[in-house]
Amino acid sequence: MKKLTEDKATLYTTLLIILTFIVRLFIAAYTGLGIGEAYYFRGAVHLEWSYFDQPPLFFWLSGLSIKVFGLTNLGLRFPAVLLFAGTSALLFLITRKLFTAKAGFWAVTVMNLSALFTVAIASWFQPDAPLMFFWLASVYFIVELIFGQTSQDQASIRRSSRTWFLWILTGVCLGLATLSKYHVLFIFAGAFMFFATNKNQRHWLWHPGPYLAILITLIFAFPVLWWNYNNNWASFVFQGSRAGAGSKFQLHFDWFFRSIAGQALVVLPWIWFPTVRQLYRSLIQRKTSELYSFFFWLSVLPIVFFTIVTLWADLQYHFHWQAPGYMMLFIPLGYAVDQALTNDSERTRITKRWINFSTYFTVITISVLTLHMTTGFWQWYGPKWIVNHFHGDKVDPTIQGIDYDDIGTRFAKEGWTANPKLFAGSTRWWLTGKVDWALKGQKQVISFTNDPRNTAFLVDPKSVLGYDAVIVAQDQPQSVKDDVAPYFDTVSELPDIAVIRNGRDELHLQVYYCKNFHQAKAPRPDMPLYRQLNGLSPFGK
Repeated sequence: MKKLTEDKATLYTTLLIILTFIVRLFIAAYTGLGIGEAYYFRGAVHLEWSYFDQPPLFFWLSGLSIKVFGLTNLGLRFPAVLLFAGTSALLFLITRKLFTAKAGFWAVTVMNLSALFTVAIASWFQPDAPLMFFWLASVYFIVELIFGQTSQDQASIRRSSRTWFLWILTGVCLGLATLSKYHVLFIFAGAFMFFATNKNQRHWLWHPGPYLAILITLIFAFPVLWWNYNNNWASFVFQGSRAGAGSKFQLHFDWFFRSIAGQALVVLPWIWFPTVRQLYRSLIQRKTSELYSFFFWLSVLPIVFFTIVTLWADLQYHFHWQAPGYMMLFIPLGYAVDQALTNDSERTRITKRWINFSTYFTVITISVLTLHMTTGFWQWYGPKWIVNHFHGDKVDPTIQGIDYDDIGTRFAKEGWTANPKLFAGSTRWWLTGKVDWALKGQKQVISFTNDPRNTAFLVDPKSVLGYDAVIVAQDQPQSVKDDVAPYFDTVSELPDIAVIRNGRDELHLQVYYCKNFHQAKAPRPDMPLYRQLNGLSPFGK
């Protein structure tokens, strides 16, 4: 590893961003949509003010992108790839401003080596890419306000037109972050805690700038508020329920430790540990260093909140919700790496080995997993004991990362695609998304479940009354009997759809032909579908 100089750090960072951008374009184009991405797909072709699960920005961006690139995997994912390149650039600029260009290079490098950031956030059709970009964009302007005007006295800074302009830009970026994901609340809370706990920054609490930024943010948030107002605040209720609101309070330490282990796993343990160490360092130094106080308050809230809440709320495997906090800690971590590499010591040699190992591991692992996900090669050529241990008689979970094109093939072969009086559906929200993406939105899709999520708001079931339907399920015969059959005159099981990966039959989906869609005779108020057919909102009153 050649010694990095301050002059070359900007060039190397630029090359790193360009190289990773190109690699991610291929990943985005040639890997299938995951279950979450496929589920979100209809939102990109059915633009609304906002949506049940998430604010609307990433839907809007991908809706525009597919008009340019077509209804393809790359078309949906291109905004994420582009925005993450911008996120890397912003991380470098902020770190260079606060420390050095070399520290900026290492901060960007570490972020791109973290499994969570380098693929899931950087390549997938999810709301996290715009959140990270506009989170850092707002932080960039806040940094300019706090640490970029030190040559002037406090009174001059407060009166400066530049100060007002920076607060306006901060509000715009915070507004766009609000349209990305609800995490933006932690920026507000973190910034105000930083102002309140640092005497030299406390004057911002009575400056109009922060409150102007809040007002601008609220203006940008209007689509989210308007949609929720017209839909019984469904999105806020749903997200609140995930945090355990309204449920019986009971401590679950297994959920808590699962969350910590999961965060370490997705960030990568050898990157997670030094990152958390920076959180601890920021905690210790927050009273003596405004810089580390800033890192502490802008990182601790999302990490601690989404970890602590797992003591009573089952957040399942959403280990990425803490990601903005970890991203902030990559800034001081980049500086720590740079400092460790400045002297020829044992610490320098350990840091070099750490960087080399992290690079090799991430590159090799991502390459192998991507290749296996697209081809399933490991089941053909990998050691059989590994295949049996992780696969056995169950479905290989990586099969969810390919597109179920065989569904579309079957629909076309049977003439279902061309039948204008036929719609599609499934018994789970995530499988409904895979069906929808396989058919490229050519059919209305309905999720026959009490948890249809966004699907309930994007398809009007009354528009397909009297139609036949083809329901696709995955080993859910009881759900078909209980949740599908009451809405049809007859339900007939047909031969399965085999999902083929690289010539290997890996997954069977059950197919049911259902005649004459109508309202269920027995009351099912627990099902949003039943409520909609009665002219009610799918959720709430």
